[in-house]
Amino acid sequence: METDFEVVKSSGEKVKFSLGKLHTSLRKSGADNQTVNQIIDKVQEELYDGISTKEIYNRAFALLKKKGSYLASKYKLKKAIYELGPTGYPFERFVSTILKYSGYQTLVGEILQGECVTHEIDVVASKNGTTTVIECKFHSEEGRNCNVKVPLYIASRYKDIKSYWDSKPHDTVLNEGWLVTNTRFTEDALQYGKCIGLYLLSWDYPKNDGLRDRIDRLGLYPITVSTLLSGREKQFLLSRDVVLCRDLIDDVFFLDHLGVSDIRKAKILKEINMLCKH
Repeated sequence: METDFEVVKSSGEKVKFSLGKLHTSLRKSGADNQTVNQIIDKVQEELYDGISTKEIYNRAFALLKKKGSYLASKYKLKKAIYELGPTGYPFERFVSTILKYSGYQTLVGEILQGECVTHEIDVVASKNGTTTVIECKFHSEEGRNCNVKVPLYIASRYKDIKSYWDSKPHDTVLNEGWLVTNTRFTEDALQYGKCIGLYLLSWDYPKNDGLRDRIDRLGLYPITVSTLLSGREKQFLLSRDVVLCRDLIDDVFFLDHLGVSDIRKAKILKEINMLCKH
């Protein structure tokens, strides 16, 4: 359901404000219908023409946080993916981890020989006698989409690697190239990917199987979703390869290393356990 209000997206584009989209995003956090309706009623009272989607998000996030930090954590998932930056390397490890929990064996930052040149590949994933090469395109700024130039470039690299791979004996068949981004693909990028046979994975694509869907389905929330850890603490944990919330459950000693008090540590672990549980 749309309203008469126009909102400004992070890209600068103006669109009609959709209550339906806000309702869906709040429900995906795990909040019940009563909580969702209360938040929507409150947000609607504070709407004005030209408000930014970021401001709407901040207001909804603050209201959710009052209801429960783990609900707010799930709601801020998209923002948390941006916080994995700025180098993009934690995002590559995050994608690798998602694939591991889907039954793949993965390697990050592998050098593969092509017919013409060598290529550094972000993630190489193997499963059931097949190998997939995966390139990750990370944007640390909201509002930037992945345009057609990226799949064009990735498809040419994959073609070079596959040409060499197929000419030599290997234990597995190189069967697919992927391009994964934390933003969205332009229509041209999607069209080219489908045409050339490159698998595209973004925040919300393919439908019902995008990054958000996979994260929610597997309960693989990045450590950056925490509403209780500071930015400095999150970056420290990422630098120690603690990329997922569930990693911290097994490596609680890192919180001791950071000097986190017992009371605060209990709150952080409660939030993370609630996230993984839900």
